[in-house]
Amino acid sequence: MSHLVSPSLLSADFLHLQRDVEMLNDSEADWLHLDVMDGVFVPNISFGFPIMNLLQSITDKPLDVHLMIVQPEKFVDEVAAMGAHIMNVHYEACTHLNRVVQAIKAKGMKVGVTLNPHTPVALLNDIIEELDMVLLMSVNPGFGGQKFIQNTLSKVDELKNLIIQKKTNTLIEVDGGVDLNTGKLLVDAGADVLVAGSFVFSSENPREKIHQLKML
Repeated sequence: MSHLVSPSLLSADFLHLQRDVEMLNDSEADWLHLDVMDGVFVPNISFGFPIMNLLQSITDKPLDVHLMIVQPEKFVDEVAAMGAHIMNVHYEACTHLNRVVQAIKAKGMKVGVTLNPHTPVALLNDIIEELDMVLLMSVNPGFGGQKFIQNTLSKVDELKNLIIQKKTNTLIEVDGGVDLNTGKLLVDAGADVLVAGSFVFSSENPREKIHQLKML
């Protein structure tokens, strides 16, 4: 039960956002996952800094910021200024990934790199030692509520082996289609952080669902 749970605010009720954030504050959630989408890198638009700055003022959970956008390096200063615990950028969106990683670290944040479902784990071989976390997308990014891609389990295993080989402390986070069944499989495979959106917020008792994910 040492894994973390990071509920995705993308699935919250935006008409009652403060209520849902207060629920998370009172829950066993470890982090608050924020999916920022630009309609370019992914086919959807979510929310930006006005919303995230307000969230920062009403939550005591570390902010797990996932930028699904082109040129995420443009916003390192803004993400740091809003008090993010970790800034997560997509491998596919960064032409000069090492430069982006160093810029995030220079602002005092933890750094994460995300891989889309089709992106091989092996591409991180030369940079894994610089990363605090790798996020594996287990659905195609852009929308919540999608079906879990089973091959993610093999990628978790491959990534765990790479982390052991390189002797790093890099965490493995997984986002997409996470529920009690897939969550158990992921934790058993070596995942350290579970992101869950619709599974939590679409339930009648979101706090209990978070508890159940923590108990896997």
